[in-house]
Amino acid sequence: MHPVTTSAFDLPARLTAKADPALTAADEQHLAAVAAALDEQVADLSRRLDDARRAPGGSGTAALERDQEIHRLTARLRLLRRFGLDLCLGRTVPADGSEPVYVGRAGLTDSGGRRLLVDWRSPAAEPFFGATHGNPMGLASRRRYRWTRGRVSDYWDEVFTADGLEGHAALDDQSAFVASLGASRSPRMRDVLATIQADQDAIVRAGSRGALVVDGGPGTGKTVVALHRTAYLLYSDPRLGHRRGGVLFVGPHEPYLAYVGDVLPSLGEEGVQTCTLRDLVPEGATARPEPDPDVARLKSSARLVGAVEQAVAFYERPPTAGTTVETDWADVWLDPDDWAEAFGAAEPGTPHNEARDEVWDALLTILVDKHRDEDDDAGLLRRALARDPDLGRTFGRAWPLLEPTDVVGDLWSVPAYLRLCAPWLTADEVADLQRADAQAWTVADLPLLDAARRRLGDPETSRRRARHEATVAAERERMADVVAHLVETDDSELHLMSMLRGQDLQDALVDPTTPRSADPDAVAGPFAHVVVDEAQELTDAEWQMLLARCPSRSLTIVGDRAQARHGFAGSWPERLARVGLTHVEVASLTIGYRTPEEVMAAAEPVIRSVLPDANVPTAVRRSGVPVVHAHVSERDAVLDAWLAEHDEGVAVVVGDPGFRPRDRVRSLTPELTKGLEFDLVVLVDPEAFGGGIEGAVDRYVAMTRATRQLVVLTRS
Repeated sequence: MHPVTTSAFDLPARLTAKADPALTAADEQHLAAVAAALDEQVADLSRRLDDARRAPGGSGTAALERDQEIHRLTARLRLLRRFGLDLCLGRTVPADGSEPVYVGRAGLTDSGGRRLLVDWRSPAAEPFFGATHGNPMGLASRRRYRWTRGRVSDYWDEVFTADGLEGHAALDDQSAFVASLGASRSPRMRDVLATIQADQDAIVRAGSRGALVVDGGPGTGKTVVALHRTAYLLYSDPRLGHRRGGVLFVGPHEPYLAYVGDVLPSLGEEGVQTCTLRDLVPEGATARPEPDPDVARLKSSARLVGAVEQAVAFYERPPTAGTTVETDWADVWLDPDDWAEAFGAAEPGTPHNEARDEVWDALLTILVDKHRDEDDDAGLLRRALARDPDLGRTFGRAWPLLEPTDVVGDLWSVPAYLRLCAPWLTADEVADLQRADAQAWTVADLPLLDAARRRLGDPETSRRRARHEATVAAERERMADVVAHLVETDDSELHLMSMLRGQDLQDALVDPTTPRSADPDAVAGPFAHVVVDEAQELTDAEWQMLLARCPSRSLTIVGDRAQARHGFAGSWPERLARVGLTHVEVASLTIGYRTPEEVMAAAEPVIRSVLPDANVPTAVRRSGVPVVHAHVSERDAVLDAWLAEHDEGVAVVVGDPGFRPRDRVRSLTPELTKGLEFDLVVLVDPEAFGGGIEGAVDRYVAMTRATRQLVVLTRS
């Protein structure tokens, strides 16, 4: 925390007029109360957290509740310690003359129950973000703070009524926002909560039912909206909270996740799972791009993903021939009807490898019921059958344990298997999909691997159960020998040891329950809500990966059709209907806040040359710095000059793999710049990015990452 020294305000000399006590006294008093309450809460939370950690762990529900309380206390304490007084974003003054409302990153009350800060996501805080001159939302004025090292270094007033003009020193309605736009960038997304605009806030606070598409061009704040909407929904929708469904946030690539990684924690939300599509399956870490565009097109089809179902079903067909099982009692005949009955015992929807245990249990029951005499020990007979090696081998061939990689790999190496599972493919398409190394995974394979993993389940689950059952059986036999010995040697008058022959008491001595193991796959789902950024790039097959994790069909979909590298035909509702999303609403952002007018003027013709109806945003500001065109040989000179002139900020070189990154200067491909922003963008030989839509989109995306200056280097 940053304690208040003599004042919560530390305004520079040039803002002397704003330092007038008549303008700041009320805020000083209120922020002093905030500081005192923060100290009290930090001390109280620290004490409660220590108590919770010292408390016995317990088991079951008690252990879960203890862990949840520790998680909640830790997150709250971390937020308060991180921000201190700058937890406060600003205040609103209602037009009806009632008390000002101070808005914070989190709600805060003093020991007497007085509300000092309202959470930015609460209905009471909505006018702070949403009020405009056209719709003041009941406000007379609004004040936003800029914080530096825990003290207010500037503030801006916006007035919505004639009465609100009195006693205000900064009446530039856009000054707070424009000032933030001109600030230097850093390797992580800046905190922009206090300057969220009304059009963005309306989308942030939209309901979570169905799919909401946030459509907007570069620099319109789509990512800001997606992140803050995630935090808002976790606060406002009881279905989404910690351990109550949860939220999955999917970004386009790792540099993007690193860039935005601090935003949700700064809003007090630390339980959101974030990932890229590659992270959804283990093979994604090493998967390479699909080199053949025709193969990539075939694998992008949701229909081919559906072929995984048929591929697995091939291994779930009951034998059509009977078999004899030999036991110590009699030979047991297992006919095709018995096999069919056992195979039908699996519950619909049960993953293949887990259903295997259900089928095995049903098969043993059928054999025991069909051939046991009244005097036979059913348990003994069942255990004997379960240990029969021939029966085990026969069943293993009939319903084998399967690995996802083997199933998908077989599709790319056994043409007859692929034709069986995807009969609509032509002979040439089947041939195109075959490859020498069946398990040399590409990005295009990931949706099929994901579908196979979901359809099969974890083969270790069945193996773990088999190992446990073998251990339990051995324990039962050992216990039976001990009991027999105790009964035989019991010379007590009441023969108490004979009680041990009771099955209930023996069960109490051996725990038959299979130990549960935590699911290590944190992104397996299901999730109550999924947020996906740069969604215009997703193929139908990749959409299946996300929809499988979101049975509620509650999604926030963020993207720009004009930034789709492989084109985007039709509207968003039309595109999403193709993958099964029918309840779709579209919210458009058309104002460009990040990219200055000079850069947009250069970038707009690039995208309109291939997409005349592109949603090109209208820039709200000029940087005063023209776009520079130079020769590629001047790359280092451009960077040296910029670094010498700017002590802070970040730059990127795009399209020059030979460039070695240096302090504050990165080197990225056009595709990896999506979602990022830089003070300086140096674009090297953009014509080499290629022709058509893909080349134009890459140039457009790279150009519009600049927040201050764009330099285009060519070889001519």
